[in-house]
Amino acid sequence: MSTVATKLTRYALVGTGGRGWSFVRSVVDTYSDHSALVGLCDVNPGRLAHYNERLEKEGHGGVPAFDPDGFDRMIEQTRPDVVIVTTVDAHHDHYIVRALELGCDVITEKPMTTDDERCRRILDAVERTGRRVRVTFNYRFGAAASHLRKLLSEGLVGEVISVNMDYMLDVRHGADYFRRWHREKALSGGLLVHKATHHFDLVNWWIDAVPEEVFAYGRLAFYGRENARRRGEEYPYERYTGHVTTEQDPFALDLSANESLKALYLDNEKYDGYRRDQNVFGEGITIEDSMSLVAKYRTGVQLTYSLNAFLPKEGYQVTFNGTRGRLTFSAGATPHIITGEGDETDVAYRHECFYHPSFGKPEAIELPKAGKGGHGGADPVLHEQIFNPDAPADPLGRNAGHEQGAASILVGIAANRAIETGQPARIDQLCPQLGDRRNLSELI
Repeated sequence: MSTVATKLTRYALVGTGGRGWSFVRSVVDTYSDHSALVGLCDVNPGRLAHYNERLEKEGHGGVPAFDPDGFDRMIEQTRPDVVIVTTVDAHHDHYIVRALELGCDVITEKPMTTDDERCRRILDAVERTGRRVRVTFNYRFGAAASHLRKLLSEGLVGEVISVNMDYMLDVRHGADYFRRWHREKALSGGLLVHKATHHFDLVNWWIDAVPEEVFAYGRLAFYGRENARRRGEEYPYERYTGHVTTEQDPFALDLSANESLKALYLDNEKYDGYRRDQNVFGEGITIEDSMSLVAKYRTGVQLTYSLNAFLPKEGYQVTFNGTRGRLTFSAGATPHIITGEGDETDVAYRHECFYHPSFGKPEAIELPKAGKGGHGGADPVLHEQIFNPDAPADPLGRNAGHEQGAASILVGIAANRAIETGQPARIDQLCPQLGDRRNLSELI
């Protein structure tokens, strides 16, 4: 009897922060029958060593490690089929484009990039090379979000006329964006790009529409030194570790008190100077913490959206107003706790959904239970689609390519432009490559 060896897909990872490890785990463990990790790349040699130490400790063996100057050499020597990009957001485009040019497909963490110039550069590179870019929108793969998509596509509310979405980040989860590199708009694009790309992608996908025009307001109203002083508060320290505890300041994060944070960040500051625990009421914050926008879609749908990052409650509410009625979904969460993996813990969201028909009694919609795993069970479903070649086809169209990745970030990018100029910003002027297609399902 002969056996046919399974061809392994070879992956290289660039960006060894907290989020990258979830992809590594799927490659070397969950889907090791189909996948192989062949290279790591990062600006910080300490974090590279930390990743390899974890791999060796878990019995997987270390892999070749490279600094950014050695990215091309990594591709040449390790011959990956796919490059996974989980770097600082503003660097995504560099590694995506170079990987495509060197003959690799790409999986990138959201957001695909941070501004319109970088977005156009990626889309041009895909067209030029014929390679594939996949954007990991894990929110699409949540059980409740998937069920909403099904209800809307089946016409429960008829034709959707408008959408309202209100997103709340609490003083645990929301504050953490102001401790780390995300606080600099040049690196993250601000929360309207880094965080809200999830939300805009959900709306785009739920209503199957391409955004057309955006107007927005935003300001830094709560965090930052000047806002604290305006309230009569003074926080003289630049960072928390070694200076203040949560008993003295509830916003404090002590890196030395968390084994994962210490190993990944505190022990490796000496290599690049990155501080994971910056004071949320310190200097140097250039992103907004209070934002609102209105957007118009090519299908005619109108969106109103708000995001606040300093609230006592975590969660969101979204409402779809249609020709047959109104569908309202809300998700509230228990307080988030930072784990050291660069992301929040898996929390128990409380979901509620109601349908109010134009004529007749309102009814509660029963929602499927969340699965196990990160982001309410969404991460494992997403990773199966990415790493399992035998995964069944997805009837809900949750897998997103470069054009759908662009459609999500361009709402936030256009909002940033509107905040800067005081004028509405048109998507087709920011990114002509999307053409005149009206439906998201027409995009790759």
